[in-house]
Amino acid sequence: MLNFDQDRFLRIEGGAVSLAPAIHACIGALLQKGAKNLFFLGTGGAAILMQPAALLLQRRSSFPTYMEIAAEFVAAGHQGLGRDSIVVLPSLSGTTKESVETLEFCKAKGATIISLVGHKDTPLGQRADHVFVNFAEDDTSSESFYLQSLFVALSIMAHRGEYPDYYRTIAELAGLPRHLLAAKQSFEPVAERLATAFKNEPYHIITAAGGSWAQAWYYGMCILEEMQWIRTRPVHAADFFHGTLELVEKGVSVIIFKSEDAYRPLTERVENFARQYTDKVTVLDPASFDMPGLSPGTRALISPVILATILERLSAHLEGKRNHPLTTRRYYKKVAY
Repeated sequence: MLNFDQDRFLRIEGGAVSLAPAIHACIGALLQKGAKNLFFLGTGGAAILMQPAALLLQRRSSFPTYMEIAAEFVAAGHQGLGRDSIVVLPSLSGTTKESVETLEFCKAKGATIISLVGHKDTPLGQRADHVFVNFAEDDTSSESFYLQSLFVALSIMAHRGEYPDYYRTIAELAGLPRHLLAAKQSFEPVAERLATAFKNEPYHIITAAGGSWAQAWYYGMCILEEMQWIRTRPVHAADFFHGTLELVEKGVSVIIFKSEDAYRPLTERVENFARQYTDKVTVLDPASFDMPGLSPGTRALISPVILATILERLSAHLEGKRNHPLTTRRYYKKVAY
């Protein structure tokens, strides 16, 4: 595979999976002490990657769970934040300015901070109450953060008796890194073909629903826009027919990320419409990848993880086809803003 280190990938994603028992123990202890709510906070892409876990808790647990934009959270506060709150803060670098400010704000309110970082010797790695470290870089961090936040959500539900299949799910996910590697390998020729088709596209509409919506939002904003300077319009599949459908015509690229959860019909509705009016419809479907040993319930939880891992292959080919390295920036961490 192009620009890919198999051993490094397995080591990083295996590291994420290995954190499940420690996260479970930590969450159990905090609930035992009387934690009453949970905040997923973060900045940019790392925050977006928490959304499937937040959605899972909000829809399937009675434990009060919030997902907030860190900068707004600090600017306006939140009446639910207090000494009985758990705050989950992800940051690959551990130094993200807005996330560090959020940490200090939440600590001042007495909340318990869990940080998910790639480096221990950083502000978020040193100042949080509980720190989970798994080294990763941009090309491997999405899967890692999706999994770590999923473990937080599943653990809360398990300790509260809301997810009786917890240990079976965790056991199934132990083999996920190799399944993801196999997905990358099978998707490689498709990734190259799509990169060739996309290399001169000026604009993409990207849509999804449920857990996969986070990946549509993330890939459009953090990869295609930030790392490739390609204009995108991420739109939730449920909102597609309330504005964005009017932009669809022949020659317009529509990319649809499906899922294996209850929200799949929302994207199928978009697909049925888009195929009638544009000749550039791309569908990425996690269900098309064979992963023996994973139950339907577990697969429904990891659609965004599968999408993230195959889209990394698309990104690798895009930077070559477009002669635009993924590390090239005009403004990000280069100028004052």
